[in-house]
Amino acid sequence: MSAPVDYITRIRENYARLGYPTYAWVDNREPPRPPAWRPLPKPLSRCRLGLVASGGIYVSGQVAFHWKDDASLRAVPTSVRTEDLRATHFAYDLTDARRDPNVVFPIDTLRRLVAEGVVGELASHAYTFMGGIYSARRVNEELAPRIVERLRAEQVDASLLVPV
Repeated sequence: MSAPVDYITRIRENYARLGYPTYAWVDNREPPRPPAWRPLPKPLSRCRLGLVASGGIYVSGQVAFHWKDDASLRAVPTSVRTEDLRATHFAYDLTDARRDPNVVFPIDTLRRLVAEGVVGELASHAYTFMGGIYSARRVNEELAPRIVERLRAEQVDASLLVPV
């Protein structure tokens, strides 16, 4: 068994290397908002599932994520060939994600679950971004609303969020 990761120390060190003197932890205590949780409207086997991942995945030919506070979004067709997926990110070791994008973007597993009838269907597109965005304000005001808008347009019943 490996030793636990000292996550807070690691985050502070990573951001210090990127030129941020201190990591500004988000304080969500005011005003408290109820979680955006709702029960599934139907069994998962009949749901359209959205995939949202923060591992910096994009399709060959799309513009790569390229700066440390990049809050842009990529639409990845869920019919994409796995070998056409690429990964770039400033805050984690990309070795495994470049070898097998499914470690941060489980598209093959989700397609298998659809084929097995566990999940009804996938939305036409998955949505990806490069996590580690320093500005919580930009995530709340720019990125999250764009993701929600896209998922609603695709009429998803549920979304799988894959953080890095």
